[in-house]
Amino acid sequence: MKLWSDSFVNGGTIPGEFAFGVIDPVSHVKFSANRNPYLAWSDVPAGTRSLVLICHDCDVPSRGDDVNQEGKSVPADLPRVDFFHWTLVDLSPRHSVIHAGAFSEGVTPHGKAGPGIDHPVFGRVRQGLNDYTGWFAGDAQMGGSYFGYDGPCPPWNDSIVHRYIFTLYALDVDRLAVEGDFTGQDARRAIAGHILDQAEWMGKYSLNPTLSK
Repeated sequence: MKLWSDSFVNGGTIPGEFAFGVIDPVSHVKFSANRNPYLAWSDVPAGTRSLVLICHDCDVPSRGDDVNQEGKSVPADLPRVDFFHWTLVDLSPRHSVIHAGAFSEGVTPHGKAGPGIDHPVFGRVRQGLNDYTGWFAGDAQMGGSYFGYDGPCPPWNDSIVHRYIFTLYALDVDRLAVEGDFTGQDARRAIAGHILDQAEWMGKYSLNPTLSK
């Protein structure tokens, strides 16, 4: 199975329009267009009954002491954890393209609706909670349930460039066994034992001006 994007090259920099935040010279970060990138796939194996798409950042600081703090930087050797940006399940294998902006256009304070949505092309699909749900918890202006795609917004003082991995899974089930407000971790557990094939596409992003040139 193959997965690719016309929005950025594999291993290359993700353009700001597909990010949650971009560099601001005064406040460090400002909201961006937050569009989901173009993704397409081919060579889906015979017997595929549904597809699952997961996007995660594998370089998120495991400790937040120095994150976005003036006069500090997040050390490169700090252990890193996963941060889920998009979990899309129950995709029909009859389709093979997600167009840019088809699932996300702009930042939605308090989060986009979910988990179930009626998409004009894909029909009824479900999107999991992304990890901005936890990040904005307790924030009166932004707090809420963040379903679907919300793009990169790594710490502006991180010493490393973050990697964003889009993984498409071909499954042998019509409907993924997750219910209610599920997460990326829930979906990962549910696809175990049902994967016929998988493919990845990776992009990089940073809000640190010294790393973004």
